[in-house]
Amino acid sequence: MSEAVFKAAQAKARTPGSSVLNAWRAQHGPEATGQINNVNETRQNLTVQELANIIGGGAISNAGPVVNETTAMKVSAVYACVALIAGAISTLPMPIYERTATGRARIEHPYWWLLNEQPEPDVSAAVFWEFMVAARLFYGDCFAEIVRPSFRSSSVTAFKAHHPLRVFPFRDSHGDLYYRVQPLVGAEYILHPADIIHVPSLGYDGIRSPSPITYAARQSVGTSLAAAEYSARFFSNGARPDFALTTPGNMSEEQAKLLRATWGERHGGVSNSHLPAVLTGGLDIKTLTLNPVDAQILETSKWGLEEICRILGVPPFMVGSTEKTTSWGSGIENMSRGFVKFTLLRDLVKFNQEFNRKLWPLRQRFFVEFDVSGMERGDLKSENEALRIALGRAGEPGWMTKNEVRHIKLLPPVEGGDTLNDGVTQAASVTEPTAKPETAPEPAGQPDQGAT
Repeated sequence: MSEAVFKAAQAKARTPGSSVLNAWRAQHGPEATGQINNVNETRQNLTVQELANIIGGGAISNAGPVVNETTAMKVSAVYACVALIAGAISTLPMPIYERTATGRARIEHPYWWLLNEQPEPDVSAAVFWEFMVAARLFYGDCFAEIVRPSFRSSSVTAFKAHHPLRVFPFRDSHGDLYYRVQPLVGAEYILHPADIIHVPSLGYDGIRSPSPITYAARQSVGTSLAAAEYSARFFSNGARPDFALTTPGNMSEEQAKLLRATWGERHGGVSNSHLPAVLTGGLDIKTLTLNPVDAQILETSKWGLEEICRILGVPPFMVGSTEKTTSWGSGIENMSRGFVKFTLLRDLVKFNQEFNRKLWPLRQRFFVEFDVSGMERGDLKSENEALRIALGRAGEPGWMTKNEVRHIKLLPPVEGGDTLNDGVTQAASVTEPTAKPETAPEPAGQPDQGAT
């Protein structure tokens, strides 16, 4: 983006306040240019499902329950998957790098505090990232306003996350994208794309994305909700006893109550659980079992868990379902790498690219990137073995210095630790010279016995 385009984009941005909104309408409304018929026209073209989501209804599943972000959170599989993905990303550091002639180098930058500690005065960085990821999973899009000192400034002072239902993207007649924001307090205002972070999901149409929960997982979540409600009602109101006492004759209501009370008194409780039953008067015991429909509820719950995990990209074993093994290999190291590669990177790359193109639209010298090295580490023994190889051992050249390894382990540098081991020096230092075999001293000459 050229400097002129960037400054023009900054000039179009608006700060909160009704006066600014009225000025924007006066310049871009139908009375002035006729380009935008109505600032609220994006609401006039909403689908029934989008309108239901805005007013809090949600999507109605074929199983009956309404599926939205509130009801979906009641399903343990949804809660566990969203908490796992959002929680994992919220713990990752986001360092700032500078491009160098030989690659990259970490630098100190004022934006580091915003991205890793406190993006806005009332929210910590972990809460900010967790909210952004959860918003994308529940609503399909997540939004964060880029707060600047003024609309003429390119510097950033804060990142303010907005609820997806309070941000309405729209395009004018020329196809330019804008964002109308309705804050919790104050009048609505318009933002240019240069002043907002927007991370969409699969199915992005240039304005909004469908919610993975209410679009792809609607039936699975609805079925899980219906199965949970059925099970709860079954055990609360329609719970069945383990057995029944039958008799060939008819019993009065008083006789039935007396028999039930007597049986409970003599055979109820742990201490009486193994006492033999004595049946008289033609009484017989019949064991009651669940019918196939009731027994299928458990299988339905398992199916719903696998479907939800498949849609959100989380292996079932990572949310407590250990019946099936993973194909990512065994060990925490392989599982963590698979989770990063196939699940987290889908979000991490989007966030990296969106922040880079919004923070540094002109200077490509700096960039941010989530650091996943800590999550990909293996057990302590394997990690130490890998670091030994990196330092160089057994005469092999190393590709890391001592201080670089100490930096990974969060240890201070040591003197002389910036020298890279070439393998030759180490081999010379550990190899001892071969010692010459010692020769036995010759015995002292004895005087000749024949000498005089």
